[in-house]
Amino acid sequence: MAEWVLHVDMDQFIAAVEVLRRPELIGRPVIVGGRGDPTERAVVSTASYEARAFGIGSGMPLKIAARKAPEDAVFLPVDHAAYEQASAEVMAALRALPGVVLEVIGWDECFLGTATDDPEGVAERARAAVLAATGLHCSVGIGDNKVRAKIATEFGKPRGVFRLTAENWFAVMGEKPTRDLWGVGPKVQKRLATHGIHTVRELADAEESALVAEFGPKMGVWYHGLGSGRGPAVVDATPWVARSHSRETTYQQNLTTAGQVDDALRELAGAAFDDCAAEGRPVMRVHLKVRYAPFETKTFGRKLLAPTAERGEVIDAALALGATLDRSREVRLLGVRAEMVPPEGAPDPVERTPMRGRI
Repeated sequence: MAEWVLHVDMDQFIAAVEVLRRPELIGRPVIVGGRGDPTERAVVSTASYEARAFGIGSGMPLKIAARKAPEDAVFLPVDHAAYEQASAEVMAALRALPGVVLEVIGWDECFLGTATDDPEGVAERARAAVLAATGLHCSVGIGDNKVRAKIATEFGKPRGVFRLTAENWFAVMGEKPTRDLWGVGPKVQKRLATHGIHTVRELADAEESALVAEFGPKMGVWYHGLGSGRGPAVVDATPWVARSHSRETTYQQNLTTAGQVDDALRELAGAAFDDCAAEGRPVMRVHLKVRYAPFETKTFGRKLLAPTAERGEVIDAALALGATLDRSREVRLLGVRAEMVPPEGAPDPVERTPMRGRI
């Protein structure tokens, strides 16, 4: 029997949870974000497929979503507890499947490792198990590694199954833009384009040395491998260990003075540190996110001289980062992320889960 990796991804998860407990919303555009008030400053957490048809998507300001939305659209507040409960039920149903190893990578997605001659059969049993346990639908990507399984899921959505392996990789992905690769965001896409690399095939055919020069010895090799769909194939059931904790606030009124910014940073950094302290792990790096008015976002960070378990040192680091901000500009959002020292024996995040987001 062959070894397979399956990527299970819930379809419009947050919106689906809301519709499940409000059946009257079936078929209507549903937008979830903030406190559910589109006149306030907040962003869309998720949008139902009906809302996406109007160009509404995750990360969009609610005010813009409201302008795009039809009259029958429904705006709902984020309910973290409900989504956590639904996620736990989904993972429990998948974990109970015979002959699979489960690796959770998010609220609404996971990898399954299995040895079988019928991966499509396992995928359909996974979909059926989730539906029976929760009433929610999911899609499943089948691959010979995590990268291909993850990308395959997009071809199976919604409520479907798709297989992507070394055999059909270039037939399916060769002419796709590099942005379609898992872990390649707009910034990396632009940097690749400066080397004449625009498609997945071009990335696979590129000189690895040029990518190493651009991205460094680790990520350069990684991005080159992505062009051929290479990636780790081992599904690890070890519980995910958080690398950091963050706090972020979008302010209903712009922060206009240095004092307001500093007070906000003290509060955010203190809360992020407290979350790290609850795990008993020192902080080794502090990151700052700022969104200037009207909507320009920057992120940057600094490594501490030594890991610390002192709250004041983390707050001071955040304030030092804040001192580099353009104080002539109004601020609409601030966020502080405290990165912790990894516990001994923790898996390398790149090896375990290739890229958890897009850059």
